Amino acid sequence: MTDLNSVIFVDSYPKLDLHGYDSETARVAIEDFIVDNIKMKNEIIVIVHGVGTGTIKKVTHDVLKNNKNIIEYKTYYNNAGVTIANLKV
Repeated sequence: MTDLNSVIFVDSYPKLDLHGYDSETARVAIEDFIVDNIKMKNEIIVIVHGVGTGTIKKVTHDVLKNNKNIIEYKTYYNNAGVTIANLKV
């Protein structure tokens, strides 16, 4: 398992950009993104939700918190508009 604190370059991991999504579309996209990356055996994923009002960030964290395939997640230390997550693969 890769420690999320050791993730430095997020551009080398699979990324989902949620800019322009509404809450429900974002929720579905995140769930599908998790399933797809488990199938591809990717251990780390990156979700770009932006800063904005914080609504999509909250949706992102709610989905990750309640998904049994997520080991841990956190806001990326270099960018508050990005969350990184560790998947069970």
